Amino acid sequence: MTDSFRGRQHERQRQRETENESEDEHHACPECNSENLVHSEGEVICDDCGLVLDEQNIDRGPEWRAFNHSERQSKSRVGAPTTKTMHDKGLTTTIDWQNKDAYGRSLSSEKRSQMHRLRKWQERIRTKDAGERNLQFALSEMDRMASALGVPDSVREVASVIYRRALNEDLIRGRSIEGVATSALYAACRQEGIPRSLDEVAEVSRVPQKEIGRTYRYISQELGLELKPVDPKQFVPRFASELELSKEVQSKANEIIDVSAEKGLLSGKSPTGFAAAAIYAASLLCNEKKTQREVASVAQVTEVTIRNRYQEQIEAMGL
Repeated sequence: MTDSFRGRQHERQRQRETENESEDEHHACPECNSENLVHSEGEVICDDCGLVLDEQNIDRGPEWRAFNHSERQSKSRVGAPTTKTMHDKGLTTTIDWQNKDAYGRSLSSEKRSQMHRLRKWQERIRTKDAGERNLQFALSEMDRMASALGVPDSVREVASVIYRRALNEDLIRGRSIEGVATSALYAACRQEGIPRSLDEVAEVSRVPQKEIGRTYRYISQELGLELKPVDPKQFVPRFASELELSKEVQSKANEIIDVSAEKGLLSGKSPTGFAAAAIYAASLLCNEKKTQREVASVAQVTEVTIRNRYQEQIEAMGL
């Protein structure tokens, strides 16, 4: 018994060595001596002259063909990648809402009621305790706010990681779930360099701005989030785009911000108000005038803030 097992093992090893030798034997094309060999659909082809060197290789790719992204996705044998934005990291079972079998035929009434019960229990067992239910609610709330703010998926992932860290450190006790979720999203925006002001985040949230700011400061301090002060220049492209201003105005606004920052005028000032005033001053200098009301509406600051910052910037520029 042992000898036969050893014999089979030796045979497999010889077979693997033969396969490796057959794969490695083609180093150059015998026709044109080119080393640009392409392995495609079980064939080894010279990329320069088109000679087929071998057509009996094992093709380890899929046996189906796909011509666009949707076909590739529908025929893929793997699911979506794991993500921190879902409470179970995406490792869950989904029962389709359509009452049809694999062949597209409608289910009987008995089977339909059975599937209804399965869906109900599936939703119940997805969250085994109150902690998971709260996490599910917080992540769905963050997803809603991120969609309203128009931030990319990377920000949602970072926000989910920050919230999970706060949950593990027991920082949510005594605070509202929505407040911590909003603070985590705001911290993620700052960490990823996506310019969103506290006013904009508070506008899509269901908690007051004061609570968001207080919770954000507490979380960032406890978790040791090293967040740099927001650069007003990050807001310039978005504000200028909404006001339909040229690139010349944007570069002039950035220049005004740089000069003002060098003279220490940026300390303690709101970055959105500073960026709005710089855009207003640049629009006047470049003959693309916008009113203070228009700029204030886009930047979500008051006209008084723009006037005050504008005077300081003009003096710093020596105009």
